[in-house]
Amino acid sequence: MTRVLVPVAVLEGESPSTGLIKLLGSVDVTVLGYHIVPEQTPADQARAQFEERAIVALENIAAEFRAAGGAADYRLVFTQNRQQTIARIAAEVGAGAYALPGSTGQIERLLVSLPPGVDHDRIASFAAALVGDGEIAVTAVLGEGESLDVLTAAGVTAERVVSGDDRIGTIADAATGHDAVVVSERSPSLSAFLFGDPANRLNRATVGPLIVLREPDG
Repeated sequence: MTRVLVPVAVLEGESPSTGLIKLLGSVDVTVLGYHIVPEQTPADQARAQFEERAIVALENIAAEFRAAGGAADYRLVFTQNRQQTIARIAAEVGAGAYALPGSTGQIERLLVSLPPGVDHDRIASFAAALVGDGEIAVTAVLGEGESLDVLTAAGVTAERVVSGDDRIGTIADAATGHDAVVVSERSPSLSAFLFGDPANRLNRATVGPLIVLREPDG
């Protein structure tokens, strides 16, 4: 079964929304509880001080995911680099995707980006796993002249939004009317989109979760 990594700033009280927990009920989940420590603070020192409280919170979050229907475990990391930690743990646990939590209630509209140069069948299969039998409306961001056939073949009924040269802008604009967004790790400028200034474009458009489908390891 597909595994999704869900990073949460566990000691800052961050937790996945009820909508994201329900959406991921058809997949397995690893909750990554992370805490950013200052450069001068040894990770072992932070762990000794905060581990017990963090684990209690992570056990509770994992239990919520299990109640939604999938298997769930957790990892706790004290780190100085959030982005590198997400990438490392996702590879270690074999996660096919990671979800950046947002604030949302029930997820009723899902935006799925199918960029050029990536495995559309894999994205479609993942979208189908998320949607399942739920009543979730799907919109696909496609290039000019591309069809919805790959989603239809996977059992996903979707509407279509055509992307121009500014794909990130198209996603941000389309995200306004959606509760969650699925993108590929290989989307143009995705690293900057997720972890740099362009992320502000999406943050202004939606506060919902962003689910990133990873490239297969190796």
